[in-house]
Amino acid sequence: MVSHTEDLKCDGAAGIAVVIGATGAFGRVIASKLLGRGLDVLAVARNTGALEALQQELPGIRICCADVSSGESTELIARALTGPVRAVVHGPGVGVAGGILDADIEILNEAVNIKVGGLLRVVRATESHMSKGSRIIAIGGHYGLEPTAYAASAGVANAALVNVVRQLSLGYGPRGITAHVVAPGPAETERLRAVAIARAEQGGMSVQQVLDQMLSESSISQFTTPEQVAWAVSLLLDEEADAMTGSTLMLDSGRRRGLP
Repeated sequence: MVSHTEDLKCDGAAGIAVVIGATGAFGRVIASKLLGRGLDVLAVARNTGALEALQQELPGIRICCADVSSGESTELIARALTGPVRAVVHGPGVGVAGGILDADIEILNEAVNIKVGGLLRVVRATESHMSKGSRIIAIGGHYGLEPTAYAASAGVANAALVNVVRQLSLGYGPRGITAHVVAPGPAETERLRAVAIARAEQGGMSVQQVLDQMLSESSISQFTTPEQVAWAVSLLLDEEADAMTGSTLMLDSGRRRGLP
């Protein structure tokens, strides 16, 4: 394993960005954004075919097939690193468990394993390559801070993620490594439709009625876009973002009602 040092070399002049869930709706846009920023992007996902397709779309990236829900992923990712890690962006998708009253407990457990266990596995794979100014960025979600009765897996896993990121900010702070959560609201993705279907079944409504209701929950009547999430990730790489460590950057289009 390479020890952390300011003098490590890598292919990308700005360092490596390890993007977990790179073939998903958020991940592919984030990978593209960071590639454009000059980083050496290591795209990580479970499906080799999807990764190869992404590499065709974004020729500058490198790929690593690994399932962060498994302990084996730590070694796979560690072996794929070639130099200093500027950022870890953890954004894997999790299963939709439906409402809390009848949610499949195994799906809830797996969601926490992927979101929290997966983040810790990736951080441990990369920590010896990180140094002052490196970022740990987890993609969480609005439902982790604003619970509902119909999005159990997103609420439970993302609430745990907020706590773990705060702990990571304390643990790595002495090394100048900061940790952050980006929390989108419902986003314009296929996953949004899956959540809407679960909510429609629970409430006896049509999917379109649910989507309209979800739009009305936003103060600006909008869903979050993957491009907005990628912008926030890129923003956190700026030196000025040091002061935000341990905090959650809300991109919920005005849905959160609670304080702070």
